[in-house]
Amino acid sequence: MRVIVTGGAGFIGSALVRHLVLDLGHEVLVIDKLTYAGDRRTIAQCEGRPNYAFLQADICDAERMRSAFADYAPDAVMHLAAESHVDRSIASAAPFIQTNVMGTFSLLEAARALVAGYPSPRREAFRFLHVSTDEVFGSLGPTGSFTESTPYDPRSPYSASKAGSDHLARAWHETYGLPTIITNCSNNYGPYHFPEKLIPLVTLNALEGKPLPVYGDGGNIRDWLFVEDHVRALVAAVTRGLPGQTYNVGGRAERTNLAVVNAICDTLDRLRPASRPRRELITFVADRPGHDRRYAIDPAKAESELGWRSSVTFEEGIERTIAWYLDNEAWWRPLREGVYSGERLGLLNDVASAA
Repeated sequence: MRVIVTGGAGFIGSALVRHLVLDLGHEVLVIDKLTYAGDRRTIAQCEGRPNYAFLQADICDAERMRSAFADYAPDAVMHLAAESHVDRSIASAAPFIQTNVMGTFSLLEAARALVAGYPSPRREAFRFLHVSTDEVFGSLGPTGSFTESTPYDPRSPYSASKAGSDHLARAWHETYGLPTIITNCSNNYGPYHFPEKLIPLVTLNALEGKPLPVYGDGGNIRDWLFVEDHVRALVAAVTRGLPGQTYNVGGRAERTNLAVVNAICDTLDRLRPASRPRRELITFVADRPGHDRRYAIDPAKAESELGWRSSVTFEEGIERTIAWYLDNEAWWRPLREGVYSGERLGLLNDVASAA
């Protein structure tokens, strides 16, 4: 395939690009604005290969997207570019609305113009994969799982912006016949994760002997998905999925936040022992505003219709992730010292004082 990947220098996007270019041999154009969370070092292994190209651009730039799509003439677009940190969306919602909603609109229109000029067989084979999140569904009670028919109930600026982009992708299929596919995934983790998210933040704080912040009582539950499993699902969706369909992608690995933090502490204690157990660094802090209590994905449709299944257990994945951070301080140290040092984000009193 000839594929455009938006957000290909981000965490999930870079894992996808490495898989497409290095493992599968597809031709890939990465489009990435290189915001604070985008880093070309995540795809350095692809640089110089004949089946890889990079364009630094903003997906909200409609004319540039239309031109890039026309010049590259892809068989598929895999759209992962997004603002994605809930805490940052609480502090400043505007970039999330702009990138996630207006950026997706820009890409859908560029794709619509592109395929209008394709001959019939190629037009019918084209796919636009929109990669989204389980957070659009809101919060679950103690039982049950999100399915593809779960009503949307977003509860943060981030999840609301992703819900809006999902609706656009669905509408462009229904109204214009653009062959869009949507995936909604659970929490990802793995190598190259920007250190504002829970697992890398706790890993690096624990490594440095700093407090390990846990929101509320630590009982919020997430379903965890190793990033390499996720990108295999994305390839399955774009190659075997049906236009107009949605596929939920999850790891069948529900854990409380406190259990995740404990697992990180125990794994680090084993791989790199310290003078005292790292669980002693855990500090409970004020909860996030509007913090959803529980997410859980039912991936049965993706498993049955796409032939995909997660293969990395949480225990295996967390050890691989922590081992990667231990071996790659040269990657994360500049981010900790120059971009994000671990400060708390997204408190409402911070927003009020900033205003």
